[in-house]
Amino acid sequence: MAMLVGSSPGADMHAIPDRVRQLESLGYDFVSVGETSHDPFLPLVLVAANTERMRFGTSVAIAFPRVPHITANVSWDLQKYSGGRFVLGLGTQVKGHNERRFSVPWAPPGPRLRDYVACMRAIWDSWQHGTKPNYEGEYYQYKLTSPFFNPGPIEHPRIPIVISAVNPFNARLAGEVCDGITLHGFSTFKYIREVLIPAVHEGARRAGKDPADMQIRGGGFVVTARNEEELARAKERTRRQISFYASTRSYSRVMATHGWDDEAAQLHKLSVEGKWDDMVDVITDDMLEEFCVIATWDGLAQAMREKYAGINSQVSFPADPRTPEEADQVREIVAALKTIPTVEETRA
Repeated sequence: MAMLVGSSPGADMHAIPDRVRQLESLGYDFVSVGETSHDPFLPLVLVAANTERMRFGTSVAIAFPRVPHITANVSWDLQKYSGGRFVLGLGTQVKGHNERRFSVPWAPPGPRLRDYVACMRAIWDSWQHGTKPNYEGEYYQYKLTSPFFNPGPIEHPRIPIVISAVNPFNARLAGEVCDGITLHGFSTFKYIREVLIPAVHEGARRAGKDPADMQIRGGGFVVTARNEEELARAKERTRRQISFYASTRSYSRVMATHGWDDEAAQLHKLSVEGKWDDMVDVITDDMLEEFCVIATWDGLAQAMREKYAGINSQVSFPADPRTPEEADQVREIVAALKTIPTVEETRA
C-alpha cells in the first residue's frame, strides 16, 4: 500500500472549496480538520461537496463533550453524503479542558473511550440492520429508538474510527477496538517507534487483528517552507507550540523518554505562572530535531523518508503553492512522499 499524503483545508469556510479542489489536483489523498478554535465537522460538508476521490475526517474531534449518539449521527450523514469517504478521528483531551472548558465530568479516559466507540458501533448496527437497541456500558447506553429517529441504512456503513493517543493505554486501545491511531504531534520519533507503535500492534493482536491493517497517521511536526528565511520563522512557531504541549503533565512520558523530566517540570511551572514567552527558551534545537522534520521544500521528501519510513501509513505535508511553478513542485513532493515505505511494507 502506498503512503497516503494528507493536509488541512484551513479554517476559512469561504476558502475551503477552492482549497480542497487544489489539494485534490495536487495529488493529496486526505484532508483533516482538527478541533481547536472551530467545529471540526462543519467544514467537512464543504470538503465532501467539492472533492471526488479524497478521503477526509476529523483529526481529531473531542469525544466526551458529545454523547455517542450525536457523533454517530453526524458521522453517518457525512459518510452517506460523501459516498463512503469519511474517517472519524476522536480524541479525549485532558482533564482540565474537559472539566473547565467543556463542562464535562471527568472519568478514566481510556475505559470511557472504549465504551464510547462500542456504543457508536451499536447505534450504527441498529440503523443499518434494524437490530434492537440493547447496548448498556459503564458510561453510555443505547436502549431506545423508534423508526422516526432512525436515519436508515447507507451504502457504506463501515465507518473507520481512529483515535489520538499519547499514552500506551490508548495506543493499545486504538489497535484493539479501532481502525488505527492518529499520532499526536507531540510525539518524538523515538517515542513513536519504541512506545506507541508496539502498543498499537499489541492491541490489534489482542483483538485477533492483523497489525499491518492498522492505520498509522501523523506524528511529529513537519516544519517546512519555500526557503531558509521562511523556515526559520516556522521553526520558532513550532518551538512555541512544543513548549505549550510539553508543559502539560499528561504528556510527561514523552519528555521522560528522552530524560527531559526537569525541563517538563520547569515548563509546567512557567505555564501555571502564565509565563508563556519564557517557556519557548526551554525548547532547545536538539529537542526540535527529536520532535520535527525540518527542511525546505527542496529537501523535504528525503527528510520525511528518513523519519517516517516504516512507522506510518499516512503523513502530512502542509503546502500552499502560489504559482504554477510552485504547484508543480508540490505535486512532485507529494508523489515522492507516496513512495516512502509504510509500516505495512516494512513488516511484509
